[in-house]
Amino acid sequence: MNVDEIICGVSDHVAAIAIRFKWFFLGLDTPSRWILCALLATAAALGFAMGRRRPATKREHRGFRAWGFRTFQNSGEAEVSRVLLSLFRPPDYHLMNHVTLRMEDGTTQVDHILVSRFGVYVIETKDYNGWIFGKATEQTWTHVHFRRKFKFQNPILQNYRHVCAVRALLDFIPTEAIKSVVVFSTLAEFKTDIPQGVTSIDHLAAHLREQTQEVLSLDELQLCVGRLETARLAISRQTDVEHVESLARRFGGRSG
Repeated sequence: MNVDEIICGVSDHVAAIAIRFKWFFLGLDTPSRWILCALLATAAALGFAMGRRRPATKREHRGFRAWGFRTFQNSGEAEVSRVLLSLFRPPDYHLMNHVTLRMEDGTTQVDHILVSRFGVYVIETKDYNGWIFGKATEQTWTHVHFRRKFKFQNPILQNYRHVCAVRALLDFIPTEAIKSVVVFSTLAEFKTDIPQGVTSIDHLAAHLREQTQEVLSLDELQLCVGRLETARLAISRQTDVEHVESLARRFGGRSG
């Protein structure tokens, strides 16, 4: 059975349930209908609230969702995009999101690249709630949310691969002009010293504005954007499939 047949089967099943519910609802008297509507609304509100507070599952920590692929942007990445787009605008800044680049051993996927007159910022976003334990030199960090504990790849080391991919493409600008930034959500709290190059969404703008010296001309900025846009793979499900397969070959599925 192919995917279309499965979807059609699910759709028919849902439609049948909807019809049964309709006749059940019409068979109720008016007070019972109001009570049922109130119960359904309460259940929906509780489900929404619990979903927003739910810690990420182990598979989600690895950058995958229920279907086995990354979504194009999680809530943390969307918030970083919003902040960058609102505060860092053309012509001095150009933002690119969800950038997949080819490398010799596969592909690498960058959450955000902010090209500016002050440098090229390669940004890795971590949408975690709870406590974070980690040092710059450790291979893995620890995320604790209530009683749940997860290990995840050191995002500084993870982002170094992204930086290397960008530096290889932008070999006409100084390597030090390409900078790594790791951003955690505002609900993440470090229980160890925050390593250099790591910040939160609340402090991201201030962190980026620490660099005040222009290192790229407007022509160089546009050339960087053009080369990155030409090299990036299309934002598509197939691109994510290829990236997942690349991760599986290199690490058995870790994000990077």
